[in-house]
Amino acid sequence: MLRHFMFDVLSNMSIKTASVILAAGKGTRMCSSIPKVLHKLAGRPLLEYALDLGLHICNVPIVVLGFESEKVQEFIGDRAKVVLQNQQLGTGHALHQAADVLRGQVDMVLVWAADMPLLTKSLLEAVVHCQTKNEGPVSIITAISDDDRGFGRVVRSDRREVQAVVEQSDATSEQLAINELNVGVYCFDSLWLWDELSTLKPSASGEYYLTDLIESAASQRQKIGVVTSNAGDEIIGINTRIHLAEAESALRARINHSWMERGVTLIDPDNTYIDSNVEIGLDTTILPNTHLQGGTVVGSECTLGPNSTIRDSVIGNRCKIESSVVEGAILEDEVDVGPFGHLRAGTHLGNGVHVGNFGEIKNSYLGPGVKMGHFSYIGDAIVGARTNIGAGAITCNYGMDKQKHRTEIGEDVFIGSDTMLVAPLRIGSRVRTGAGSVVTKDLPDDSLAVGVPARIISRLVDDKAESQDE
Repeated sequence: MLRHFMFDVLSNMSIKTASVILAAGKGTRMCSSIPKVLHKLAGRPLLEYALDLGLHICNVPIVVLGFESEKVQEFIGDRAKVVLQNQQLGTGHALHQAADVLRGQVDMVLVWAADMPLLTKSLLEAVVHCQTKNEGPVSIITAISDDDRGFGRVVRSDRREVQAVVEQSDATSEQLAINELNVGVYCFDSLWLWDELSTLKPSASGEYYLTDLIESAASQRQKIGVVTSNAGDEIIGINTRIHLAEAESALRARINHSWMERGVTLIDPDNTYIDSNVEIGLDTTILPNTHLQGGTVVGSECTLGPNSTIRDSVIGNRCKIESSVVEGAILEDEVDVGPFGHLRAGTHLGNGVHVGNFGEIKNSYLGPGVKMGHFSYIGDAIVGARTNIGAGAITCNYGMDKQKHRTEIGEDVFIGSDTMLVAPLRIGSRVRTGAGSVVTKDLPDDSLAVGVPARIISRLVDDKAESQDE
């Protein structure tokens, strides 16, 4: 027995509206082994934008899948109900696959394609609202544009009533001159829809077109509602990598404008790249050629860039990251990195940490106030507060056993330049190492070690005790 779904009401508490997302196509022109709807735009798969819109319309959107359905269904998870179009026989056939799920369950069905990621909630709300007021069985979204983008043409009568939508491949030269385009977003009366879908005839190519329903409604002398979009970027459909780049540029501009309106300074918006999931605090400044990717969260009053990439990281307040790469890291407040630093996955820097130029850190915690000089590497380590890591110092964390080993460094330690710390190793608090030392054994608190291999030449506590005895 098919599951019954509860659908939210968008515009009228007495009208139930379902959303159906068409995502079954092969995307042949993408020339890719990846399903088209899983290609990424501003860090997120195309289908995710459609799912967000669908969840806004109802609790459980319906997604029609076909090509590589298992991969796409794995991505969707439990966010939508999936129905399969085993043969890709056109948009009308695709929508018909949802009939058994939706027939008798809702009053209206909103339909659009997953390869139109720049559609907005307000535009979809507008067409749903239009259909609630429409006495006829369907409302559509059109756009006025001289760039046809392969869309069908909207044919109107002398009285400006919609008569049909003609696909570009079937249009006459006179019809191709029409600049009102069918965007491919429809809101149907549910009761009318399912009966009409059953009567569709295949085109010359053997496909069943949703657009034929527009002519069916017109031939029945029923009114077709129209919402016209004047925003050119909203109607970008993704069929090729060229379209994907075009959409990326349009979405980047939309994202960047939004952040500037919310108190973030972008010195050069055209050369600033911010993914759609990123969060940024007030009065942060982003310099040119900076990329904020994935689930990155940035605090207030930071300066990021130029030429920095920050991916899936949490950046605190008043941090400075210059010409560096930060991935999977946590930076607390007032941290500065670079230029040319590299913070790798698992890095956690406490308040006020400084990482100099060409410093690299991986899977390590540096406590508050740690200073790490240039050309140094810290991996798989814990470094105590206020410790100084000299230039060129490294942790040798990869052993002969081909395993990674930990280094623990206490508080207020001074690691001399070019010191090599051979893990596993524990360095106590207030330890000093001489420049160029190779430390292979644990060092107790308050000791001074030098040499290759390093040996303890002084115990600061003992020295203090002797001077007190005297």
